[in-house]
This record gives sequence, structure tokens and C-alpha cells, in this order.
Amino acid sequence: MRTPGLVDLQVNGFCGVDFNSGTITAAELDRALEAMLTTGVTTCLPTVITAHPHELEARFAALDKAVSESRLGPLMCPGYHLEGPFLNPAPGYAGCHPPEAMTAADADLVVDLERKLGRPILMVTLAPEIESGIAAVAALVAMGKIVAIGHASVDFEVVAAAADAGATLSTHLGNGLPQQMHKLVNPLFAQLAEDRLMAGFIADGIHIHPRALKSLIRAKGLERSILVTDAVVAAGAEPGRYSFAGMPVDLAVDGSVRQPGGVSLAGSALKLDEAVRNVVAWGIATPGEAVAMASTHPLAAIAGALEKAGIVLPENEIAWSPELQVTRARIGDITREFAASAAA
Repeated sequence: MRTPGLVDLQVNGFCGVDFNSGTITAAELDRALEAMLTTGVTTCLPTVITAHPHELEARFAALDKAVSESRLGPLMCPGYHLEGPFLNPAPGYAGCHPPEAMTAADADLVVDLERKLGRPILMVTLAPEIESGIAAVAALVAMGKIVAIGHASVDFEVVAAAADAGATLSTHLGNGLPQQMHKLVNPLFAQLAEDRLMAGFIADGIHIHPRALKSLIRAKGLERSILVTDAVVAAGAEPGRYSFAGMPVDLAVDGSVRQPGGVSLAGSALKLDEAVRNVVAWGIATPGEAVAMASTHPLAAIAGALEKAGIVLPENEIAWSPELQVTRARIGDITREFAASAAA
């Protein structure tokens, strides 16, 4: 089977490389992107999480320099995803993001950060219920950004207002939520019910139980569903301790990533081709539907931002074995062949 390359809208790091380190080099980025190519990813939005403005500036500067000086960055990274700092700091909603760095929503901060970058911030995840949240959604959309709802304590009315203002996505829906909420009037149901929102899902069997994921995707609809990894530095690496955005995280043997002694997850170690295989194995989608959720659906979600920024992605294609292992990846004039074991 040959398909378009996979598109990961939310990836914080990979293969021992932290995109949030503030010290990432071109060589490190190429190592991570080469590893991502083995999983079929030909396009990604390196994701920077909540931090204080001076930290965000430093992290974006290092990341942008690494992208521009690397071999694969200019081909695979059309822009960036800023997840925070405009999130809900309440316990359960903040996740592993530092609440002390969260602020009222401010589109000008995005303008200031982007002004010094060679590539645009294409996507912003925020909580629209926080101070100036809805106004920021409208301002960012007017700037050509894709705005996603995430780490948010939103109700039906706020979700509708955010969609009215131009929000079009839910970031890792089903996560970034407390363990206890109202049984029906809650952020999960509010976002599932809003047909103007597509939704990203982390299909690792850890963030969301496989049968619960089946229910969520049925409710949102296959055509509005996107597979993402939310991968961090530990993805594609051995179990152990790593540094993610300045905080220690542990990759356990079961594939979960948490802060030491913590209960909440801190991103994932998921690979996007693995997510494709998972939703097929769990009876959620056919191979073609699963690949679409990881390729054409996320690409459609950011198409407007790419067009606004004048970005044309290079031609790309991947080949799959009958077992849904990636055996070949092509992006632009670069082609990689993989043995089935290497793509596992």
C-alpha cells in the first residue's frame, strides 16, 4: 500500500532529542527526524510547551536555528505548534505544563515570538475560558493561525464561542482533563458535540483505553478525527530518565511517560505508525481510514495556515507492508528504504 506521508501536529521531541531544550542542534534534530521518517512521518509541527516568555523565546530560537541548518528540517518542519502558555492552570487541566508560567491569552506574545523566526507558528493550543481567551482565538485566526482547544475547562457555550471565533481543533481530546468532572456537562462532551472542531487523539492505549477511544472517535466521526503522538524526548528511546522542557520524566517499560513520582502523564512515547496499527487492531478503523487520520486529515486541518503563510510542502509518499509496517519513505528528493524490523 502506498499513501501520502504521515503528518504529526503535536511532537515535543523524539529519539532522545528534546525540541524544548533551548540547546537543540541541527545534528540532533536530524537524528530525531531520521527516526521519525522510519515511522512514516514526513511532515511535523515541532511543539513547544508552556514556559515563561523569555524561555519560549530561547527555545524557539534554538529550534528554529536547528531546523534551518539541518538536512531534513526544511523539508519536514513547515512551522511550529505552540501549546500554551494560555492554558488553564487548575489541577487536572494543567497536566505537566508549569502552572506558574501560564498567563492570560495574548496574541501579541505569539507575534513577538514569531517575529524572530524563519518559520511561522502555524498552530496554537489554548484554553478559551481563561482571561481574553475568546478574543485571542479571533486575533490568532485573523493572523492565519490554526487555533486548538486544549488543557481547558470549557462548557458547551464556551466551546461554541471559540468555534464562532474560528477555533477548529481539539488538542489530544480526552486528555489534559481531571479525573473527576460532571458526568455529562464537561469539556469532553462539549468538544465532541461541536462539529466545527476536528480532534486529535493519542492512540497508545495508555492515554485513552482502546474501547473508550472507539467511543470517542465514533462520537466525533472518523472524518473529524486525527491521530497525534504528543511524543516527547523518550519516544523511540530506551526506558529511563530524560529531560523534557527542563523537567525530568521517566519512560517506563509499559511505554508510559511521567514525571518522577507523578500520576499524570507527561506526553507519550508513541510513534505515529504505531498509532495507525493500533486503531486497526482495536477495530476502530480500516487501514485506509487509519492512515487518513494520520495523513490527509491533519494536513487538511492545517491547510489554511499553510496557504496563508505561502508554504508548499514537498511531494511525499510512504509504502506499507501488509502488516502496516513502513517500508519506504520519500520526501522531496530524499528516499529511505526500511526493513520491516527497522520500521517496527
